[in-house]
Amino acid sequence: MKVALVHDYLNQMGGAERVVMAFHEIFPDAPLYTSIYDPKRVDPAFQKMDIRTTFMQKLPLVTKHHQPYLPFYPFAMESLDLRGYDLVLSSSSAFAKGVITRPETLHVCYCHTPMRWCWNYEEYVEREQLGSVARSMLPFMITGLRVWDQMSAQRVDHFIANSPTIAERIRKYYRRDAAYIPPPVDASRFPFEPETTPGDYFLVLSRLVPYKRIDLAIQACNRLQLPLVVIGGGRDLESLKQLAGPTVQFMGHLSDEEVTYYLKHCRAFLFPGEEDFGITPLEVQACGRPVIAYRAGGALASVVDGVTGTFFNEQTVDSLTAVLSNFDERSFDPQVIRNHALEFDIPRFSRRILQFIEAKMSERATGDTSLSLPIR
Repeated sequence: MKVALVHDYLNQMGGAERVVMAFHEIFPDAPLYTSIYDPKRVDPAFQKMDIRTTFMQKLPLVTKHHQPYLPFYPFAMESLDLRGYDLVLSSSSAFAKGVITRPETLHVCYCHTPMRWCWNYEEYVEREQLGSVARSMLPFMITGLRVWDQMSAQRVDHFIANSPTIAERIRKYYRRDAAYIPPPVDASRFPFEPETTPGDYFLVLSRLVPYKRIDLAIQACNRLQLPLVVIGGGRDLESLKQLAGPTVQFMGHLSDEEVTYYLKHCRAFLFPGEEDFGITPLEVQACGRPVIAYRAGGALASVVDGVTGTFFNEQTVDSLTAVLSNFDERSFDPQVIRNHALEFDIPRFSRRILQFIEAKMSERATGDTSLSLPIR
């Protein structure tokens, strides 16, 4: 079977990119098609892959500032030549699902979310603090992108959602059903030491961008004078530093070994944004540490309330502060938390993906939809 992988863009590292790495482990000979690629901004493992980019790769400064080129991505994805493949497996939160395939090709899309800036436009504009010119021009562009997004979704043969929340969004915006397969966690990266004594700090590990709502974690820890360690970088770094009090420490980008140390020794991990899924909370749980998350989105699928963490109900400083003020990490069993994270380990993810693809290939060969396998 000849396979091609497709991903939106490779100029940042996050959960979606780790999914692509897991796809490549399943299909190591498959080329990876993407709009743009910057090897310095993603995991070194990508340098060993056959990566094929579009005309956008030659646009000035595109790998550092890809947002201004928003109108180009649909054209870039539609320009990819995917003739001759039996299977196209796309990883998409925006554009990759829009590739054009031949009738004989099976296109399976692992959807991280329908376009967030299209379907949650008001929240996006509010969080991004856009200028007046951008606010006046974007609505016209967004309307066109919504039309393209819905139209291109019909090119996909089968959707896989990374959480029940995303499956609902796919049904709402695309009028399509989706199987649910949670994204993979590489538990082997996080050696478990159940006797580890936690430190006195709470932890944030994230890209520092508006929708992550790191501001809530900082303000809550300011109010309670709690130590908070923030790992990561992004365009919100300076504004978050101005917001932070003396108990908040910014570490910037760290090595994997340093990150693992902070994960293993935190009191708890703070997850204040509404994410499509969020792999980092499961990486924390692989270390046996609990999570305090906003009760929405993908966290509902990855955190077990009262067992592997706890929730705050409103996306406000007051709500998070109330939970932090009564939080006792000693009420959580590290071994139980670790066991929960192992349910999402890479081998299980790979097995689920292969089962799904094999079932859909069999359906196509026989025309018998009763061969579909339930995915759990």
